[in-house]
Amino acid sequence: MKAKYTIVSAMIGNFALGAAAVQGLHAQSKPPAYVIAEINVTDKDGYVKEFLPLATKAIQDEGGKYVVRGGNSVSFQGAPPAGRVVVIQYESLDKAKEWWNLPARKDADAIGEKYATFRIFAVEAASP
Repeated sequence: MKAKYTIVSAMIGNFALGAAAVQGLHAQSKPPAYVIAEINVTDKDGYVKEFLPLATKAIQDEGGKYVVRGGNSVSFQGAPPAGRVVVIQYESLDKAKEWWNLPARKDADAIGEKYATFRIFAVEAASP
């Protein structure tokens, strides 16, 4: 009788472990997302001193990683991008949306709008 309980317990434990592994793999199958911002800075000093520290903290607190942060750009076709281009990677489009809805991000934007104009959008990466 004890052997039956041991086998049943082992089966239930293995089933639970397998279900957790499948759930973990499913969560990992979401492709990363990239937030792309084109920024025209009108007051560099205010932008750097007042806006950037708040914006950077909100991005990093939500797990964002800078891929591109300014730098030179070249337009191969169509209108050239804004003066400053920023690309931020998030683990998923859902995480990017969470960042977008953060009160800290909204507070930073209220300050940033005094020093720059923004075009910001997110795009999901190709599935693995």
